[in-house]
Amino acid sequence: MSARRVDTQSGLLLIAAGLAGGIVTAMVGGASLITFPALLAAGLPAITANASNTVALTPSNVVAGLADLERMPRWDRSFTSLALISVLGSAAGAALLLATPERAFTAVVPLLIGFATILFALSGRIRLWLVSRAAGGEPSTGWSSCLFAPVAVYGGYFGAGMSVMILAIVSVSRADEFRTANVIKNLLSGLTSFVAVVVFVFQGMVVWPPTLAVMAGATIGGFLGGRLARVLPPEVMRWIVIAVGAVLTAVYARRYWLS
Repeated sequence: MSARRVDTQSGLLLIAAGLAGGIVTAMVGGASLITFPALLAAGLPAITANASNTVALTPSNVVAGLADLERMPRWDRSFTSLALISVLGSAAGAALLLATPERAFTAVVPLLIGFATILFALSGRIRLWLVSRAAGGEPSTGWSSCLFAPVAVYGGYFGAGMSVMILAIVSVSRADEFRTANVIKNLLSGLTSFVAVVVFVFQGMVVWPPTLAVMAGATIGGFLGGRLARVLPPEVMRWIVIAVGAVLTAVYARRYWLS
């Protein structure tokens, strides 16, 4: 595939991947486990695929952050601090990605996909623990910024599974009820992704034709996912995503470690 155009087969693959990613995001999350490998399969180098994937999925992250504004938190010192760390950490992570040699990044791709898959698989248990922790424990804000900094860097560098980590930190470090914590998670995820997008775009790391194909599919998939959520059990979709993530971890481990 040329960086300037997308052939018909690759274009259909990317739109389909974006469509699937949008559906699972609307229902259970985990779009990057589908869209990032699709961009790799379409012929993009790993670092370029990662940057392009971040750009393709950021609009849906931003919209999610604005979808429940009636639960928007107050701009207190704690929230302002987390927002600032989102900006600085994401910029640092994006810069780190740009400074990583292609060969070194491909070596960690199986680890990144595997880590994101495990985090996604455990997300249900994490949410249950967060609800009980938020209901029965005292918030602790002193260490939240220290914990959030590496998460923000990870978000700028790769990002898959970042939302689960942000929700964990927010829920145990603030006194907000769970719905507000989820809004904060969406806002911080969107902000982190947006900052990385700015860095990638200005550095010319984004290959626009495949990125726009994934973005278009994800936009349609997000709408369809909202409809499918009414009839398709989310747990079925969760296990499909986990299985796909596990298979892709093995596939890329074989490609980048054994070949």
